[in-house]
Amino acid sequence: MARETNGFARLNHVGEEEEEESQVQADIWRCISGFAEMAVSKCAIELGISDFLETHQEPVPLKQLSSALGCSASSLHRILRFLINRGIFKLVSTENGEMGYVQTPVSRLLKRDGENSMAALVLLESSPVMLAPWHYLSARVLSKENTGAFSAAHGKDLWEYAKTNPEHSKLINDALACHARVTMHAIIDNCAEIFKGIESLVDVGGGNGTTLGMLVKAFPWINGINFDLPHVVSVAPPCHGVVHVEGDMFHAVPKAQAVFLMSVLHDWGDEECIQILKKCIEAIPKDTGKVIIVEAVLDEKIGKGKSLKDVGIMLDMIMMAHTTNGKERTAKEWAHVLSAAGFNRHSILESPAIEPVIVAYP
Repeated sequence: MARETNGFARLNHVGEEEEEESQVQADIWRCISGFAEMAVSKCAIELGISDFLETHQEPVPLKQLSSALGCSASSLHRILRFLINRGIFKLVSTENGEMGYVQTPVSRLLKRDGENSMAALVLLESSPVMLAPWHYLSARVLSKENTGAFSAAHGKDLWEYAKTNPEHSKLINDALACHARVTMHAIIDNCAEIFKGIESLVDVGGGNGTTLGMLVKAFPWINGINFDLPHVVSVAPPCHGVVHVEGDMFHAVPKAQAVFLMSVLHDWGDEECIQILKKCIEAIPKDTGKVIIVEAVLDEKIGKGKSLKDVGIMLDMIMMAHTTNGKERTAKEWAHVLSAAGFNRHSILESPAIEPVIVAYP
């Protein structure tokens, strides 16, 4: 009996080893095919799957959906099977027993239009221009001349490329506006007190003015100045309560009671950030001014859990691929940059958004 028991134990051990090896294989395959999630999500956006489902309260059968979208039913089935497996769409039973597709909170973010849509971000990051630098990531790490991966791929940095490529510039502006809509709702609802008493606010690197437009609508006492490069503000739409001003944040920032920077400083290295922040200090009153920064903070204690921490770390890799010196920062790294720029104190406020709010005072 003892020998049989030992044999059974050995079989269990072998079974555990095989299961562990299978898991290892599954993990590396997820790494190998990681691009598929982005590519298939882009496909769903281009087909308009989420947009069509949003107009229907009842589950939509495959035949009806493929006919409406003008695509192959068998191919669409495979696309949706993949996305359902990722929890992006759902397949449920209809009243007559037929199976049909419905939206989920995640799939609604893939609508091409809508306040909370994140489709523009997917389309930007999945564009050939933004994918090319990833093939130069190792070259960027090995470079002794600090050549960015984007520059290695395209011969110029992202900002110079956008200046001479209006279509890509629009992709960037649309993505930033998309990010602003999602993030600013959380900030307006949870951090309203930081905007009290601010009569003038300059948004540095504000793109097409979406962020300021939302702030001015929520806090109508604010007069907004949307400040960005000439090729950006030249195509920015009119916005009530917002004046578009062109310029270079490395040279000067328009005067205002407060400065707002969202997803700007992570594009730059520490020395460049310090230079930008010094210009921001020059633009605000020394006694009452403040600079409001919305950026990721890579700390265990900041954020609501592992998933948000993962997003911050992924954003850091995106910065490595798409900028020359940009990076996401820890709370300690932010403290260094802010102190070196001349700020006496700062606080970090959490919100439901991916990025917390850093408020710095000169």
